Amino acid sequence: MKKPLLTILLAILLLVPCLEAQVDMDELGGVGPVEFINFEGPYSRIDTLAQIRDIGYTLGVAVNNGAERPGTLNRYFVIVSRSDPDGSRLDADIFGLGVDTMIDHIRNLRLIMQGYLEGAYNYTAADAAVLAQYVTVYNAVYRGAMSFFDSRYRGPVMSHINQERAGLSLRFDEWPGQTLMLIPIGFGLGGPLSSLDTGSLMDSQVRDQLRQEPDASIDLRRDMVDLLEREADQAGGVAAALRESAQEEADRIARERAAAELQEQMAQQELFDLTREDLDPDELARREEEARRQLEEAQRWQDELDDRQDFADDLLREADLHDEFAESLFDLAQAERQAIAEDQQALIDQPSRIQEPESIFGVVILNPDSSLGRLVRLDVNTGREIARSPLNTVNARTIILQNNRLYAIAGENLGSSAVRLVEINPQNLQLIRQGDDDIAETSLLWQNGQNFFAIISSGTDFYLARFNQDLVLQARSAVMVHPHGTVIFMDDRITTQREDGSALLLNLTDLRVIME
Repeated sequence: MKKPLLTILLAILLLVPCLEAQVDMDELGGVGPVEFINFEGPYSRIDTLAQIRDIGYTLGVAVNNGAERPGTLNRYFVIVSRSDPDGSRLDADIFGLGVDTMIDHIRNLRLIMQGYLEGAYNYTAADAAVLAQYVTVYNAVYRGAMSFFDSRYRGPVMSHINQERAGLSLRFDEWPGQTLMLIPIGFGLGGPLSSLDTGSLMDSQVRDQLRQEPDASIDLRRDMVDLLEREADQAGGVAAALRESAQEEADRIARERAAAELQEQMAQQELFDLTREDLDPDELARREEEARRQLEEAQRWQDELDDRQDFADDLLREADLHDEFAESLFDLAQAERQAIAEDQQALIDQPSRIQEPESIFGVVILNPDSSLGRLVRLDVNTGREIARSPLNTVNARTIILQNNRLYAIAGENLGSSAVRLVEINPQNLQLIRQGDDDIAETSLLWQNGQNFFAIISSGTDFYLARFNQDLVLQARSAVMVHPHGTVIFMDDRITTQREDGSALLLNLTDLRVIME
């Protein structure tokens, strides 16, 4: 019946605590904090969150419907690896990023992974988002760690990966064509919430990485604990249902066994009685044949009941496995909950942060042949850098501070990036918003009242444009202007240069040409 499978599953549960000791720490190379290096800057195209999530969701639905290799190798694809049990090793879904993928920020990659987990395994959006974060950290921690992966995953999984591509690089520019993320798949215990092997995603290395975050990843870890506890409850519910089914079957077997035994006794009694009766030979033969048929039927019935009893016993053993699995999840959840409480207290006990000194904005130019660089804040007394923007393509000649709001032109025309107007958060120096219009790489940025002026590009043609404080285009000149032009304001007039370099007078509001 099911005994070999149950034995293997029990062995798995017993071996799980030992696996962490098998991690080759030398191979991991002393992984430091997992800090993803993302593209930070304006984009030529901005997909909605729904569009990004749907990349993964579409692949997930295909897997849910039985596909084993959905997607395309040059873009996004999944390899579903399922094989016969191999000790404590796991199956996996392998999520690949092809050479033509345009993904360049970890938040978007996690959104794609969230969509995949929703579509493939029917996780809720909230649970899938939590798991997606753990999957990316897990794959970053074990990037290229083939010995570790070999200790955890079955042979068919390993046949699809290699050291150069296994896991997830910290650098976005190393993702296309070089990424095969492993999603550990559960052993079928516990119910739908255990489709993924959450224990693997929460191993000590991953937990240590999350604890290194400034906030110790408190909220994320709490969400995972909540998921673990619900997994444990679900596994316990499966165990209870199995026991109930086993008990119901045992009750039916007991009733039927009594009936079978009675039938056997009556048949045996009939055969005995026939030896003492003086009957017609034909009648004797008929009754003897019927008694033997009843006896054989009763014996077959009892053999069937023995098989059914074996099955009921298997159900009880499987219920025990689900209970043990539920207990392991509950223990893991409680240990993590205790660690969260300790980390939270440690954050509370930290000395009050020293008040940040008064600062002034500055720019670090990154290339001697370009005006592109990075915004920083400097201590006004020492000149020491105390904050740095993740944006590294801000045009140093275009920065404007207005009403505690920072504006600039940023970006370059490479790949999916673009040159756009941007607003930057003056506190953390991160991008708040970007405009929708392409700006000439040579343009400066001019301010007049509540309006901004810049030279926009349309292919090889250039026009002067006016924008509001939300970076929305308000007006555009009808005539083309010089890409290196400048602007001078006077009352309701503005001057710049035509395409041929000659001076051009425009109306300040609608940028129409004022004729001589």
